Amino acid sequence: MTTEREARRIAEAARDPEWRRPSFAKELFLGRLRLDLIHPRPEPEPAEAADGERFLARLGAFVAERVDGAAIERDARVPDELIEGLRELGAFGMRIAPEYGGLGLSHLAYGRALALVGTASPALGALLSAHQSIGVPQPLSLFGTEEQRRAYLPRCAAGAISAFLLTEPDVGSDPARLGATATPDGDDYLLDGVKLWTTNGVIAELLVVLASVPERPGHPGGISAFVVEADSPGITVEARNAFMGLRGIENGVTRLYQVRVPAAQRIGEEGQGLRIALTTLNTGRLALPAMCVGAGKWSLKVAREWSTARVQWGRPLARHEAIGAKIAFIAATTFALEAMVELSGELADEERVDIRIEAAVAKLYGSEMAWRIADELVQIRGGRGFETADSLAARGERGVPVEQLLRDTRINRVFEGSSEIMRLLIAREAVDAHLKVAGDLVDPDANLTRKRKAAVAAGGFYARWLPSLATGRGHLPLSYGDFRVSDHPDLSFHLRYAERTARRLARAVFYGMSRWQGRLEGKQSFLGRVVDIGAELFAISAACVHAERLRARGESGAEAYQLADAFCRQAHLRIEELFPRLWHNTDRSDGRLVRSVIEGKHTWLEAGVPDPSGEGPWIAETPSGPSPHPDLHRPVPRAS
Repeated sequence: MTTEREARRIAEAARDPEWRRPSFAKELFLGRLRLDLIHPRPEPEPAEAADGERFLARLGAFVAERVDGAAIERDARVPDELIEGLRELGAFGMRIAPEYGGLGLSHLAYGRALALVGTASPALGALLSAHQSIGVPQPLSLFGTEEQRRAYLPRCAAGAISAFLLTEPDVGSDPARLGATATPDGDDYLLDGVKLWTTNGVIAELLVVLASVPERPGHPGGISAFVVEADSPGITVEARNAFMGLRGIENGVTRLYQVRVPAAQRIGEEGQGLRIALTTLNTGRLALPAMCVGAGKWSLKVAREWSTARVQWGRPLARHEAIGAKIAFIAATTFALEAMVELSGELADEERVDIRIEAAVAKLYGSEMAWRIADELVQIRGGRGFETADSLAARGERGVPVEQLLRDTRINRVFEGSSEIMRLLIAREAVDAHLKVAGDLVDPDANLTRKRKAAVAAGGFYARWLPSLATGRGHLPLSYGDFRVSDHPDLSFHLRYAERTARRLARAVFYGMSRWQGRLEGKQSFLGRVVDIGAELFAISAACVHAERLRARGESGAEAYQLADAFCRQAHLRIEELFPRLWHNTDRSDGRLVRSVIEGKHTWLEAGVPDPSGEGPWIAETPSGPSPHPDLHRPVPRAS
């Protein structure tokens, strides 16, 4: 059994400890609104932007003509001919460099493409994003050798579908428990283990597999990453999983038994697997919120059209304040989500700043807000929101798949790191500056000498930093004048609020560290609220910058300012609700109650109802050995 301390050590070793470039979000959590890092927005290269627009035009026409999202939902399968069409279009190589046969699109264009495809069919969007954002192309582009890139990237660009195999039946966000092994055998490794929820795994040609190499002479060991041919002897797709949403997704259980993999197919060095995975996700996480933007845009269209057509009590639904508030939330939040995703994508393309926190915040915020948008859309549609598209069409109405949106959107809060794990990941990066100077003061393993040095370093850091939190530009009435435009809502007001609130948040973090010291990492509810406040501040900043950019370009500037102003006002209220809960909450009583619950003191409350669950263990046993199941691997054939 892996100890909590060992699990923490492995997770800590996987993160990049250095900040070689500035980060807007990191500075935000330190109480500094570094607007200069995001405003003016980085402008895409004209040629690159033109290439992206041409591809998006072709992709849009393809989606309109060829993608039948309703059929994919009914059949729970993406047709082979549709995949072949996407291959011909180059969609499997959107993020692969041209020298390896790809299109080399920017993160901005890639995000827009995923929003387009993912709205037509979320399962199709998941297929493309899993292949390029976390599958073989991204880790090889970042960490592969030139030989590996030339061997595999052209195949991926041509449509050799890839999958990423990390999760196991008993391993989720805690990689220290990883059970899959890669045992050195001469110049090869023998891979053994069972991988769960392998998106694209049922139809993949190439896999990225994470497995633990045992330490031995000549092998430092540790969790390592490998590129593996999906049809290698010893690989069996034992099951295709079915879910409440994304019914067309090819997600399975994959067993590896004595799978021989040459050392030349290891990505990076032994022990670098988790760092490779986390670094891949730094930008790969932008794919999911991009599709959330698409969901928001479609939701706004449906909400607007339906609430105008539907009349109740003598007025269209939209004219009733209770419904109007929901429409305002959907419109304003969709604008902010697009601002966050596009800003983060442009920053990733420019490579001037470190976006690991920005991407994580976009994923967290996008998935949470897209779920709220979908839920509100169901409420606006009423009974029709609960009815399936096929049922609506069968009785002569427009087949609007709102209930499907709700089902499909729910997984985003779990995919690529649950919201709870994302908050902890972001919190760890947010307090990194504090831990670097004062970490040994709260580390139970630090000796007296280390604590003494940490005390000196912390004293110097806090003597400079704490006074900077007392006042700033947010107190100057004329600051952020670029965002004060005649006949437009005053966005400078919101940026001054963001600047003041960032300092307020930083003071709260410092107080929390002083109060709980080494116990702070266990205060997950406190850290989650800190992250949620920071996410709202990032969204406010992105929305204001996005609106000003659109105004400067002459692209619906007045309307963009109106959307940004509405979003910021809504975000203010959410922030002001969160701050008191940092210190006044039910965390302690909740903790006492949950201990009683798990000790079985309240089983009487569960009595009186049947349990419709089937028989079987909570977590399936996965003994090593060859698979007893037929192989369900179904690679998609290429056109002759």
